[in-house]
Amino acid sequence: MKNLVRSEFRKIFTTNIWWAFLVSVLVLAAVSFAFNALQAHSIMHAPEPSLPPGASPDQQQQIRAAYDARKNLPVQAANLYTSGQYFGLLFVLLLGILVVTNEYFHQTATATFLATPQRTRVIAGKLLATIVSAAVLCVGLTVLAVIAGVIFLQIDGETFALTDPAVVRALLLNLLAYGIWAVFGVGFGTLIRNQLAAVIVALALYLVASQVAAAIISLVSFLTHADWVMKLAVLVPSVASSLMITGGDIPGNPPQWLGAVILVAYAVAAGTIGTMLTRSRDIG
Repeated sequence: MKNLVRSEFRKIFTTNIWWAFLVSVLVLAAVSFAFNALQAHSIMHAPEPSLPPGASPDQQQQIRAAYDARKNLPVQAANLYTSGQYFGLLFVLLLGILVVTNEYFHQTATATFLATPQRTRVIAGKLLATIVSAAVLCVGLTVLAVIAGVIFLQIDGETFALTDPAVVRALLLNLLAYGIWAVFGVGFGTLIRNQLAAVIVALALYLVASQVAAAIISLVSFLTHADWVMKLAVLVPSVASSLMITGGDIPGNPPQWLGAVILVAYAVAAGTIGTMLTRSRDIG
């Protein structure tokens, strides 16, 4: 297994495309941090919310609770320290796809499976290599975001909250999210072996379909006046990932652990289906 993982790392880092991905992710993460910093400053220094006339005591309490939760320092600190997750997860998804589809694109799948006839071991090696690469990316982005976040919070007159349990939990769950999306990528690559088709479909699902699904859920909630419908948005993988990195439970939102459970369930399904397809399909 060690040789398989080493071989997969060699395949990843001897191509030039990972450099392009990495530079793109760093630039987009910097843009995300700048946006999150402006948002954090605006929220942390926002005045008390104006209550709508005729609001019931329960509604007033809900508005104040939501205001206090979002203004909570650990919530904003966690958001700053996990900046770039959205684009980082997209990179990991594409990386997992390329790790699998490159074998078919460059016609090396036959040689790979002849060298290691146990296809489950081949997929396991690809999974491990992709997960480790995703973890390294997550740690690197987190270190940069934490350094920038600490500097920003100090300038803004706030404490760092870096050791706050809610912030630590958000950082660890963020690392888990990167690992899970690595599994998604490998599973997706085994499902659609054509590289161009797999990348296009993955981009469409991640960037467009997830937003459309969330919009439809919001529309249904608005039309039916059922607040519980909005909580179904957590079934969208990108929404579940975002939920995991909130620095605490916000009123009206599902709990953080639910996002983690949903993503793990998706990962188990993707990994299982991917392994079964690879074992049963012809190489060609």
